[in-house]
Amino acid sequence: MKSAYTKEPYEIIQTKNEEVHVFSVDGENIDTKVVDEFGEEWLKFSDFTDKQIRESAEEYFDIINAQMITKNSYVLDIGCGTGRWSKYLSSKAGFIEAVDPSNAIFAASKLLGKIKNVRLSKASIETLPFPDDTFDFAMSIGVLHHIPDTQQAMIDCVKKVKRGGYFYIYLYYNLDKKGHFFKALFKVVDLIRSIVSRFPGKLKKLTCDIFAVVFYMPLILLVRFLIFIGYTKLASRMPLGTYYNKSFFIVRNDALDRFGTRLEHRFSKKEIEIMMLNCGLTNIIFSDGAPFYHAVGKKDKILNRS
Repeated sequence: MKSAYTKEPYEIIQTKNEEVHVFSVDGENIDTKVVDEFGEEWLKFSDFTDKQIRESAEEYFDIINAQMITKNSYVLDIGCGTGRWSKYLSSKAGFIEAVDPSNAIFAASKLLGKIKNVRLSKASIETLPFPDDTFDFAMSIGVLHHIPDTQQAMIDCVKKVKRGGYFYIYLYYNLDKKGHFFKALFKVVDLIRSIVSRFPGKLKKLTCDIFAVVFYMPLILLVRFLIFIGYTKLASRMPLGTYYNKSFFIVRNDALDRFGTRLEHRFSKKEIEIMMLNCGLTNIIFSDGAPFYHAVGKKDKILNRS
């Protein structure tokens, strides 16, 4: 049920498991340095277990029901990274196009193995090689906040969804739900990120690993202790409270993701809703749970804007 490409790949790379179809990753709305850094990150953190994928997916896809994705659904995974979300949905969807502009696409090839209903393409949002109004369900999870113009990128993604289809998004939130303490803490953390993210690659990875051990794990262990003694509500209010059940592998990965990225936008719930409405999405549903914010909307009309 996969569609024909709208353009021919300029290269087809046969990996151990699957072919990777390579297209241009050029465009005005892309930061190639950020793309390269994410490629390095996902090649480093690509060995997700099925259990880790399932546990994370239960958080991310809590608002996705059986009507949105069926065995007949044609799905587009934009910025697929390691391909873990495509792997999770491969047993639920008809066919999945997994696309990433970075070398993370080769990590996806490794993780996905020889799953037959997933095709891998290396392309940017601006060079997606698929017709507009094609997909039953498209998703971009933790990607568009690392693109210069998030709104335009979302519009370009939603163009690929057919009328009546669904678009799912996860974007970093700006702590609009939190109090003054958390917002002040975030300003300190963001200042550190702006410095660490510009370190040379090996030094950056080492620094983020140290952060995972020195800062993340003590707080996570405290949260676990509070839960153990029955202070669940207090634990949920603690910094990094949502990491109480995460493995150290996930913690290291998220520390690098948090401090290693030089381009990052954050949005309020209202701002994300407005961006989704601007894309022609309606019936928008936000999850009440972490990670904040993830939402899904239905495409009710075809956009003519560029």
